[in-house]
Formats: sequence, structure tokens, C-alpha cells
Amino acid sequence: MTMITEMKRALINIDYTNDFVAADGALTCGLPGQAIEDKITDITREFIQNKDYVVFAIDLHKQGDTLHPETKLFPPHNIEGTAGRGLYGTLGDLYKANQDTENVRWMDKTRYSAFAGTDLELQLRTRGITELHLVGVCTDICVLHTAVDAYNKGFSLVIHEQAVASFDQEGHAWALRHFKGSLGAVIR
Repeated sequence: MTMITEMKRALINIDYTNDFVAADGALTCGLPGQAIEDKITDITREFIQNKDYVVFAIDLHKQGDTLHPETKLFPPHNIEGTAGRGLYGTLGDLYKANQDTENVRWMDKTRYSAFAGTDLELQLRTRGITELHLVGVCTDICVLHTAVDAYNKGFSLVIHEQAVASFDQEGHAWALRHFKGSLGAVIR
């Protein structure tokens, strides 16, 4: 007798903040990021309504932190307590309406990967989650690093192509190929 186990899934919503998406954001991916607003909100709403685990993995930096490695690479962004760190557009409204539900979690992260220096893996394992769906920005930076770590930890991956974006279109296209070809991800 073959036993079929149900795959439990979670959505990791990565860095869809004002600083990364708004036209005047400190490190914006601009129009590509703005163009996915409806899709990323719809997918997040679906996961919340299905009572799946939804994690908002959001970049956090401290004002004047000279020791963080990104300080040498990028201008200050997603600074604690600033409007730039707020969720962009309708996604912010959806989060506010559901932030107190058991299956929705805001998680600060200080590195590209949502797994680096956080308890994300513990939270996923505790819930028996085996399949991760990734959305957000930037496809070739934080989404990519989170996907690589998830793969190395044995999670199945689904990348929602219409809900990821980058300021670098070549990097975006490369990352989508990498997710599928090297990480075995399903691209939806």
C-alpha cells in the first residue's frame, strides 16, 4: 500500500517594501516591482484565506550601521522606523487587515536570505511545512538567496514568476532559469 502524504505549504513574501518598490524608494526596482503589486497581493490573499502559513520576510537595517556588509554595496534602505520599510501598496493594507491572525507572521531579516540569522526554518518545521512558495523582490538577490537556502534545507520550491521582480532584467531572467534548472523549482 502506497501512502500519500499531503504537502503543507507556506508563502514567503520577501521585501515588498516602499524602499524597494516605490518610485521614490531608496533602493527601488521601480516599474518592474510596481507591476507585480496586484499579483503578489492576490497570491498572498489566497494563502491567508486558505489558512496557509504566510511569512513577510522583511529587510531590516539600523541607521548608521557601518558594520553591515550591505553598507559598502548599497545606499541606506529599509531603515528601522522609516516609511521606506513599510509594505508597498495594497499588500500593506492586506497585511494590516490580517496581522493578528495565527497564520500570518512579520519576520525581520538582516541578510539576503530569509533563513540567515532567523528562526524561519524552525517555524516551518514545527508546522510540518515542506513546500515553499516565494514572491517578492529582488528576484536575483533576496528571493534567490532564500531559494538556495530553502533548497539546501530540503524544501520543495514554487516561484511565482508574475510575483517576483528586479531592477536588473538580465539578473531576473537568469534567476528564473536557475530556480528551475539548478534548484528544481516549479515556476508558476
